[in-house]
Amino acid sequence: MQELINKYMSDPVTGKLITIVIGIVVIWVIIKILGNVIPGKIKDNGIRYKTKKAITFTGYIMVILLILFTYSNKLGGITVAFGIAGAGIAFALQEVIASFAGWLAILFGGFYKTGDRVQLGGIKGDVMDIGLLRTTIMETGQWVDGDLYNGRIVLVANSFVFKEPVFNYSGDFPFLWDEIKVPIQYGSDYEKAKEILLKAGNEIAENLTELSRKQWEHLQYKYRLEDAQISPMVSLVANDNWVEFTLRYVVTYNKRRSTKTKLFTYILKEIDNTKGTVNIASATFNIVGAPGLNVNLQDISKTGKE
Repeated sequence: MQELINKYMSDPVTGKLITIVIGIVVIWVIIKILGNVIPGKIKDNGIRYKTKKAITFTGYIMVILLILFTYSNKLGGITVAFGIAGAGIAFALQEVIASFAGWLAILFGGFYKTGDRVQLGGIKGDVMDIGLLRTTIMETGQWVDGDLYNGRIVLVANSFVFKEPVFNYSGDFPFLWDEIKVPIQYGSDYEKAKEILLKAGNEIAENLTELSRKQWEHLQYKYRLEDAQISPMVSLVANDNWVEFTLRYVVTYNKRRSTKTKLFTYILKEIDNTKGTVNIASATFNIVGAPGLNVNLQDISKTGKE
Protein backbone atom coordinates (compact mmCIF):
# COMPACT_ATOMS: atom_id res chain seq x y z
CA MET A 1 0.00 0.00 0.00
CA GLN A 2 2.80 2.34 0.94
CA GLU A 3 4.61 1.48 -2.28
CA LEU A 4 1.47 2.27 -4.29
CA ILE A 5 1.13 5.64 -2.59
CA ASN A 6 4.79 6.42 -3.18
CA LYS A 7 4.40 5.41 -6.83
CA TYR A 8 1.49 7.78 -7.38
CA MET A 9 3.13 10.60 -5.42
CA SER A 10 6.36 10.19 -7.41
CA ASP A 11 4.45 10.83 -10.64
CA PRO A 12 4.48 14.65 -11.10
CA VAL A 13 1.06 14.91 -12.75
CA THR A 14 -0.73 12.56 -10.35
CA GLY A 15 1.01 14.04 -7.33
CA LYS A 16 -0.07 17.56 -8.21
CA LEU A 17 -3.65 16.46 -8.86
CA ILE A 18 -3.78 14.72 -5.47
CA THR A 19 -2.31 17.82 -3.82
CA ILE A 20 -4.96 20.02 -5.44
CA VAL A 21 -7.83 17.69 -4.47
CA ILE A 22 -6.64 17.45 -0.84
CA GLY A 23 -6.08 21.22 -0.73
CA ILE A 24 -9.58 21.95 -2.09
CA VAL A 25 -11.14 19.59 0.48
CA VAL A 26 -9.23 21.28 3.32
CA ILE A 27 -10.18 24.75 2.07
CA TRP A 28 -13.83 23.69 1.70
CA VAL A 29 -13.93 22.37 5.27
CA ILE A 30 -12.36 25.53 6.65
CA ILE A 31 -14.72 27.81 4.68
CA LYS A 32 -17.71 25.71 5.74
CA ILE A 33 -16.77 25.96 9.42
CA LEU A 34 -16.11 29.70 9.21
CA GLY A 35 -19.36 30.23 7.28
CA ASN A 36 -21.36 28.51 10.02
CA VAL A 37 -19.60 29.99 13.05
CA ILE A 38 -18.77 33.64 12.29
CA PRO A 39 -22.08 34.83 10.71
CA GLY A 40 -24.04 33.25 13.56
CA LYS A 41 -22.46 35.72 15.98
CA ILE A 42 -23.48 38.76 13.91
CA LYS A 43 -26.95 40.20 14.62
CA ASP A 44 -27.16 42.76 11.83
CA ASN A 45 -28.68 41.11 8.74
CA GLY A 46 -26.76 43.23 6.23
CA ILE A 47 -23.36 42.71 7.87
CA ARG A 48 -24.08 38.99 8.29
CA TYR A 49 -24.83 38.63 4.57
CA LYS A 50 -21.68 40.52 3.54
CA THR A 51 -19.60 38.37 5.90
CA LYS A 52 -20.93 35.17 4.33
CA LYS A 53 -20.15 36.46 0.83
CA ALA A 54 -16.65 37.54 1.91
CA ILE A 55 -15.90 34.10 3.38
CA THR A 56 -17.13 32.35 0.21
CA PHE A 57 -15.13 34.70 -2.04
CA THR A 58 -12.03 34.06 0.08
CA GLY A 59 -12.47 30.33 -0.52
CA TYR A 60 -12.51 30.88 -4.29
CA ILE A 61 -9.33 32.96 -4.09
CA MET A 62 -7.58 30.30 -1.98
CA VAL A 63 -8.44 27.58 -4.51
CA ILE A 64 -7.12 29.69 -7.39
CA LEU A 65 -3.90 30.43 -5.50
CA LEU A 66 -3.50 26.74 -4.66
CA ILE A 67 -3.71 25.78 -8.34
CA LEU A 68 -1.32 28.57 -9.37
CA PHE A 69 1.29 27.61 -6.78
CA THR A 70 0.99 23.92 -7.61
CA TYR A 71 1.62 24.52 -11.31
CA SER A 72 3.89 27.54 -10.87
CA ASN A 73 6.71 25.86 -12.83
CA LYS A 74 4.42 25.19 -15.79
CA LEU A 75 2.50 28.43 -16.00
CA GLY A 76 3.85 29.07 -19.50
CA GLY A 77 2.37 25.85 -20.86
CA ILE A 78 -0.91 26.40 -19.05
CA THR A 79 -1.16 29.88 -20.53
CA VAL A 80 -0.69 28.54 -24.06
CA ALA A 81 -3.31 25.85 -23.48
CA PHE A 82 -5.79 28.38 -22.13
CA GLY A 83 -5.12 30.64 -25.08
CA ILE A 84 -5.92 27.89 -27.58
CA ALA A 85 -9.08 26.84 -25.80
CA GLY A 86 -10.13 30.40 -25.01
CA ALA A 87 -11.83 31.15 -28.33
CA GLY A 88 -14.03 28.06 -28.22
CA ILE A 89 -14.89 28.52 -24.57
CA ALA A 90 -15.77 32.19 -25.09
CA PHE A 91 -18.17 31.30 -27.90
CA ALA A 92 -19.81 28.39 -26.09
CA LEU A 93 -20.15 30.26 -22.79
CA GLN A 94 -20.82 33.77 -24.04
CA GLU A 95 -23.96 34.15 -21.90
CA VAL A 96 -22.09 32.92 -18.84
CA ILE A 97 -19.24 35.33 -19.53
CA ALA A 98 -21.73 38.18 -20.02
CA SER A 99 -23.40 37.31 -16.71
CA PHE A 100 -20.03 37.29 -14.95
CA ALA A 101 -19.22 40.67 -16.53
CA GLY A 102 -22.64 41.84 -15.34
CA TRP A 103 -21.75 40.73 -11.81
CA LEU A 104 -18.61 42.87 -11.92
CA ALA A 105 -20.62 45.80 -13.29
CA ILE A 106 -23.20 45.44 -10.52
CA LEU A 107 -20.57 45.33 -7.78
CA PHE A 108 -18.40 48.18 -9.04
CA GLY A 109 -20.89 50.16 -11.14
CA GLY A 110 -23.44 50.77 -8.41
CA PHE A 111 -26.45 49.40 -10.31
CA TYR A 112 -27.95 47.99 -7.11
CA LYS A 113 -27.01 46.14 -3.94
CA THR A 114 -28.65 43.55 -1.71
CA GLY A 115 -31.73 44.95 0.00
CA ASP A 116 -32.54 47.39 -2.82
CA ARG A 117 -35.95 47.35 -4.48
CA VAL A 118 -35.45 47.10 -8.22
CA GLN A 119 -37.29 46.37 -11.42
CA LEU A 120 -35.46 44.29 -14.01
CA GLY A 121 -37.65 44.09 -17.09
CA GLY A 122 -41.05 43.00 -15.85
CA ILE A 123 -39.71 41.68 -12.54
CA LYS A 124 -40.06 43.96 -9.53
CA GLY A 125 -38.92 43.11 -6.01
CA ASP A 126 -36.19 43.22 -3.38
CA VAL A 127 -32.68 41.95 -4.14
CA MET A 128 -31.95 38.95 -1.90
CA ASP A 129 -28.59 37.90 -3.31
CA ILE A 130 -26.14 38.85 -6.05
CA GLY A 131 -24.37 35.76 -7.32
CA LEU A 132 -21.64 35.34 -9.91
CA LEU A 133 -24.19 34.62 -12.64
CA ARG A 134 -27.63 35.52 -11.30
CA THR A 135 -29.42 38.01 -9.07
CA THR A 136 -32.04 36.55 -6.73
CA ILE A 137 -35.16 38.68 -6.21
CA MET A 138 -38.12 38.32 -3.85
CA GLU A 139 -40.91 39.45 -6.16
CA THR A 140 -43.62 41.98 -5.29
CA GLY A 141 -46.91 42.75 -7.02
CA GLN A 142 -48.31 40.63 -9.87
CA TRP A 143 -51.47 39.03 -8.41
CA VAL A 144 -50.89 40.86 -5.10
CA ASP A 145 -51.92 44.52 -5.03
CA GLY A 146 -49.48 47.19 -3.93
CA ASP A 147 -45.82 46.64 -3.12
CA LEU A 148 -46.26 43.51 -1.00
CA TYR A 149 -44.31 40.28 -1.46
CA ASN A 150 -46.11 37.56 -3.40
CA GLY A 151 -43.72 34.81 -2.21
CA ARG A 152 -42.22 34.05 -5.63
CA ILE A 153 -38.41 34.01 -5.85
CA VAL A 154 -37.03 35.01 -9.25
CA LEU A 155 -33.52 34.44 -10.63
CA VAL A 156 -32.40 37.02 -13.21
CA ALA A 157 -29.19 36.64 -15.21
CA ASN A 158 -26.67 39.40 -14.41
CA SER A 159 -26.16 39.99 -18.14
CA PHE A 160 -29.56 41.70 -18.05
CA VAL A 161 -27.96 44.96 -16.87
CA PHE A 162 -26.36 45.35 -20.32
CA LYS A 163 -29.59 44.76 -22.24
CA GLU A 164 -32.39 46.77 -20.62
CA PRO A 165 -32.85 49.61 -18.12
CA VAL A 166 -32.46 48.86 -14.43
CA PHE A 167 -34.99 50.64 -12.18
CA ASN A 168 -33.76 51.17 -8.62
CA TYR A 169 -36.37 52.36 -6.12
CA SER A 170 -33.97 52.63 -3.19
CA GLY A 171 -30.62 53.78 -4.51
CA ASP A 172 -29.20 57.24 -3.79
CA PHE A 173 -32.76 58.54 -3.21
CA PRO A 174 -34.75 55.92 -1.28
CA PHE A 175 -38.00 57.90 -1.57
CA LEU A 176 -40.79 58.12 -4.12
CA TRP A 177 -43.30 60.79 -5.00
CA ASP A 178 -46.78 59.34 -4.69
CA GLU A 179 -50.28 60.75 -5.15
CA ILE A 180 -53.81 60.09 -4.01
CA LYS A 181 -56.88 61.48 -5.78
CA VAL A 182 -60.11 62.42 -3.98
CA PRO A 183 -63.28 63.31 -5.95
CA ILE A 184 -65.30 66.13 -4.30
CA GLN A 185 -68.86 67.08 -5.21
CA TYR A 186 -69.55 70.35 -6.95
CA GLY A 187 -70.90 72.90 -4.48
CA SER A 188 -68.69 71.71 -1.62
CA ASP A 189 -66.37 73.99 0.34
CA TYR A 190 -63.28 73.66 -1.88
CA GLU A 191 -60.98 75.57 0.46
CA LYS A 192 -61.97 73.29 3.32
CA ALA A 193 -61.36 70.23 1.16
CA LYS A 194 -57.90 71.50 0.23
CA GLU A 195 -57.16 72.24 3.88
CA ILE A 196 -58.13 68.67 4.89
CA LEU A 197 -55.88 67.06 2.28
CA LEU A 198 -52.93 69.33 3.02
CA LYS A 199 -53.29 68.74 6.75
CA ALA A 200 -53.35 64.98 6.17
CA GLY A 201 -50.17 65.19 4.12
CA ASN A 202 -48.40 67.33 6.71
CA GLU A 203 -49.35 65.18 9.69
CA ILE A 204 -48.72 61.77 8.12
CA ALA A 205 -46.01 62.34 5.50
CA GLU A 206 -44.28 65.48 6.77
CA ASN A 207 -41.83 63.55 8.94
CA LEU A 208 -40.12 62.37 5.75
CA THR A 209 -39.78 65.85 4.30
CA GLU A 210 -36.56 66.78 6.06
CA LEU A 211 -34.94 63.40 5.42
CA SER A 212 -35.89 63.41 1.75
CA ARG A 213 -34.74 67.01 1.35
CA LYS A 214 -31.27 66.11 2.60
CA GLN A 215 -31.12 63.14 0.21
CA TRP A 216 -32.27 65.34 -2.67
CA GLU A 217 -29.61 67.93 -1.89
CA HIS A 218 -27.04 65.12 -1.93
CA LEU A 219 -28.30 64.08 -5.38
CA GLN A 220 -28.06 67.68 -6.61
CA TYR A 221 -24.47 67.81 -5.39
CA LYS A 222 -23.66 64.50 -7.09
CA TYR A 223 -25.65 64.94 -10.32
CA ARG A 224 -27.11 67.74 -12.40
CA LEU A 225 -30.66 68.13 -11.04
CA GLU A 226 -33.08 70.99 -10.59
CA ASP A 227 -34.72 71.66 -7.24
CA ALA A 228 -37.97 69.84 -6.47
CA GLN A 229 -40.78 70.37 -4.00
CA ILE A 230 -40.44 67.83 -1.23
CA SER A 231 -43.21 68.99 1.11
CA PRO A 232 -46.82 67.84 0.50
CA MET A 233 -48.84 69.82 -2.04
CA VAL A 234 -52.48 69.81 -3.20
CA SER A 235 -53.76 70.53 -6.70
CA LEU A 236 -57.21 70.27 -8.25
CA VAL A 237 -58.86 69.91 -11.63
CA ALA A 238 -62.54 70.15 -12.58
CA ASN A 239 -64.05 67.51 -14.85
CA ASP A 240 -67.56 66.58 -15.98
CA ASN A 241 -68.54 64.76 -12.78
CA TRP A 242 -66.65 66.30 -9.86
CA VAL A 243 -63.71 68.37 -8.66
CA GLU A 244 -60.71 66.09 -8.40
CA PHE A 245 -58.21 66.96 -5.65
CA THR A 246 -54.72 65.43 -5.81
CA LEU A 247 -52.42 65.19 -2.80
CA ARG A 248 -48.76 64.73 -3.78
CA TYR A 249 -46.26 63.67 -1.12
CA VAL A 250 -42.94 61.90 -0.56
CA VAL A 251 -42.87 58.40 0.91
CA THR A 252 -40.25 55.70 1.44
CA TYR A 253 -40.27 53.10 -1.34
CA ASN A 254 -41.53 50.29 0.92
CA LYS A 255 -44.28 52.26 2.73
CA ARG A 256 -46.52 53.34 -0.14
CA ARG A 257 -49.45 51.08 0.66
CA SER A 258 -49.52 51.67 4.42
CA THR A 259 -49.12 55.44 3.94
CA LYS A 260 -52.06 55.55 1.52
CA THR A 261 -54.20 53.68 4.04
CA LYS A 262 -53.37 56.20 6.78
CA LEU A 263 -54.02 59.16 4.48
CA PHE A 264 -57.39 57.92 3.22
CA THR A 265 -58.51 57.02 6.76
CA TYR A 266 -57.62 60.49 8.01
CA ILE A 267 -59.22 62.28 5.04
CA LEU A 268 -62.48 60.31 5.20
CA LYS A 269 -62.87 60.99 8.94
CA GLU A 270 -62.21 64.71 8.48
CA ILE A 271 -64.71 64.92 5.60
CA ASP A 272 -67.37 63.21 7.74
CA ASN A 273 -66.73 65.79 10.47
CA THR A 274 -67.62 68.65 8.10
CA LYS A 275 -71.30 67.62 8.36
CA GLY A 276 -71.97 67.93 4.66
CA THR A 277 -69.84 71.00 3.94
CA VAL A 278 -67.50 68.75 1.96
CA ASN A 279 -68.88 65.65 0.23
CA ILE A 280 -67.20 62.80 -1.59
CA ALA A 281 -68.47 62.59 -5.17
CA SER A 282 -69.61 59.46 -6.95
CA ALA A 283 -70.67 58.74 -10.49
CA THR A 284 -74.28 59.81 -11.16
CA PHE A 285 -76.51 59.01 -14.10
CA ASN A 286 -79.53 61.01 -15.31
CA ILE A 287 -82.22 58.85 -16.93
CA VAL A 288 -83.82 60.77 -19.78
CA GLY A 289 -87.48 60.04 -20.55
CA ALA A 290 -88.17 57.83 -23.56
CA PRO A 291 -89.64 59.58 -26.65
CA GLY A 292 -93.38 59.26 -27.23
CA LEU A 293 -94.68 56.35 -29.34
CA ASN A 294 -97.56 57.16 -31.74
CA VAL A 295 -99.48 54.23 -33.21
CA ASN A 296 -102.08 54.81 -35.94
CA LEU A 297 -104.64 52.03 -35.43
CA GLN A 298 -106.60 53.04 -38.51
CA ASP A 299 -103.63 52.40 -40.81
CA ILE A 300 -103.05 49.03 -39.16
CA SER A 301 -106.66 47.96 -39.72
CA LYS A 302 -106.50 48.95 -43.39
CA THR A 303 -103.32 46.94 -43.85
CA GLY A 304 -105.02 43.90 -42.32
CA LYS A 305 -108.01 44.11 -44.72
CA GLU A 306 -105.77 44.27 -47.75
